[in-house]
Amino acid sequence: MKTICLYFEIHQNVHLKRYRFFEIGKDHYYFDDYENERGITETAERSYIPALRAFLEMAKTYGKAFKVAFSISGCAIELLEQYAPEVIELLQELNETGCVEFLAEPYSHGLSSLANEDVFRDEVARQAKKMKELFGKKPTVLRNSSLIYSDDIGNLVASMGYKGMIAEGAKHILGWKSPHFVYNCALNPNLKLLLRDYKLSDDISLRFNDSSWNEYPLFADTYMDWIAQLPEEEKVINIFMELCALGIYQPLSSNILEFIKALPAVAKDRGITFATPSEIISKSKSVAPLEVPYPMSWNDEERDTSCWLGNVMQREAFNKLYSVADRVLICKDRRITQDWDRIQASNNFRFMTTKNMGVGFYRGIYDSPYDAFTNYMNILGDFINRVNALYPLDIENDELNALLTTIRNQADEITVKDAEIARLQARLQKLQPAEAKEEPKKEGAAKKVAPAKKAAPAKKAEPAAKKEAPAKKAESAKKAEPAKKAPAKKAAKK
Repeated sequence: MKTICLYFEIHQNVHLKRYRFFEIGKDHYYFDDYENERGITETAERSYIPALRAFLEMAKTYGKAFKVAFSISGCAIELLEQYAPEVIELLQELNETGCVEFLAEPYSHGLSSLANEDVFRDEVARQAKKMKELFGKKPTVLRNSSLIYSDDIGNLVASMGYKGMIAEGAKHILGWKSPHFVYNCALNPNLKLLLRDYKLSDDISLRFNDSSWNEYPLFADTYMDWIAQLPEEEKVINIFMELCALGIYQPLSSNILEFIKALPAVAKDRGITFATPSEIISKSKSVAPLEVPYPMSWNDEERDTSCWLGNVMQREAFNKLYSVADRVLICKDRRITQDWDRIQASNNFRFMTTKNMGVGFYRGIYDSPYDAFTNYMNILGDFINRVNALYPLDIENDELNALLTTIRNQADEITVKDAEIARLQARLQKLQPAEAKEEPKKEGAAKKVAPAKKAAPAKKAEPAAKKEAPAKKAESAKKAEPAKKAPAKKAAKK
């Protein structure tokens, strides 16, 4: 039986404002609030809200026969909470149906997995904590920014306790292999991998409304026939895309939501089911390790990191940003932390790309990649000055390393304690049913012992007590006799 894993990313760019060189040291606010509000509200109205309502309708109609997964960056959550709280409410309502899984990802939707292990761990931990607060369950599967993955990243994710990770089914990595199997990390077999079928995914997210496409118009039964006709041994079909593909990339007028809503019924007719990433990982065995020596992603034709780090400007900005990573990690200033998350976002580096991205490439407020680089470096210069003001460069490395070591040790202790608590809770749950079964036995034993207690000569002892009573009365009477004779003596004297 074939299983579809349907997953959507929710992320929104935090737009930077125009920031001149002469503002460094004077203006510490870097963001275009008007553009951020406009962008998130427009995306929510045109895509997120109608799409989530469609998923809610599907969950109520098909029940557990329909499953879907989401990952939400921390920056997107902040914008949604501030400008479009209805999206959060719909996600929580959808979560209550039991048909949804929420995945972990870096809080900033940035490139920390390529730069600094400690920053990556911190980001994922904060985003996972936010998922637990909003939806009541800690994620067990991780999705890195833009599906960035390599053997080293997989090994790191496995060491963080995650059971699975989703990645791109890149042709230069798979070769003759199919993405329709479960694989595992080459450096740690405990981490299972779900690979995106980029063709089936892009048929929906990129080509659905393209009238020049030879499969246009695409119907749900045609799409499911493609899946049903795959070789029998290929059981797992991973369809991953951004949620804004439903309503933004493919407008609602294209009937994209009607297509999505028809999928479960058509799939059922062909014996195809839906499952969440964690369900597939728990039930499926890995067929082989997947070797990915260099980072891959789901971006561009190359499926690598060249769209963020492909030129000298991007690498200069990237190295400059993470040069202060260790100092930011020990900083408790909330403004510094929030700015750090937002300037890490991968789109800031993508705006600097010099690759030929086609006519429709969005570059934000910038006229060119050089313009994007100049603006970003001005902001980064002010940010680094603020960090250095809190932790000056003349602080000895030994002192800074001691602070970082303390933080790491505390994090390790918390991880160990969380694992111990989870183990004890699981043990307690196993013991509770056993105790419930033993209680009736104890009650039966008590009933059997009860007659023996009744047979005890408790009533025979009562007459003895009654016989002793007169003796006690006699003794008290003797003691009282002198008091009675006293009047007689007085009478004799008279």
